[in-house]
Amino acid sequence: MTRLEFHFDFGSPNAYLSHLVIPAIEARIGARFDYVPVLLGGVFRATSNRSPMESMAGIRNKPDYERLEMNRFLVRHGITQYKRNPFFPVNTLAIMRGAVAARGLGVFEKYVDEVYRYMWSEGRNMGDPEVIAASLEESGLPAKAIMEAAVSAPVKAELIANTERSVERGTFGSPTFFVDDDIYFGKDRLRDVEEAFLARR
Repeated sequence: MTRLEFHFDFGSPNAYLSHLVIPAIEARIGARFDYVPVLLGGVFRATSNRSPMESMAGIRNKPDYERLEMNRFLVRHGITQYKRNPFFPVNTLAIMRGAVAARGLGVFEKYVDEVYRYMWSEGRNMGDPEVIAASLEESGLPAKAIMEAAVSAPVKAELIANTERSVERGTFGSPTFFVDDDIYFGKDRLRDVEEAFLARR
């Protein structure tokens, strides 16, 4: 079976937009993406990379073009529920550990949907533990269990291991996709990911 993977961090708006488009791809190809939580800060440190906000600072025209491409993507896919988070950049360590914990508790898919919504649709400060807890409770998720598990040694170790393995496979940012061991970076590569999967099948 061909493996499809989505290596993500909630702090990336482009990963969120990919998350919104992925269900339509899954429906077309009859396969599911395996979501792999990674810590983008750890990826950046391991690869000497920087966020687009830093790397594009002071560059003329490029930020404007990036915003143009973002708007084109939103229109192309009919996305209306995205807005820039006023607290960006957000420290995502707690919510990424929470994703690992949520998988162990059997609520991973709902957790991912809800945290992404709060982060990039409602613009909440998802780096604040109180906001995280209140948001998870509002969504009917086991907030206490998730947050307790998120600070456990096994969950911390799993997120670190995910991040290190992802970097070793070629990851330098988020969103990153793998079709088996072939890597694709960025939301605009989703069409290539779909085509690569179909070609292998």
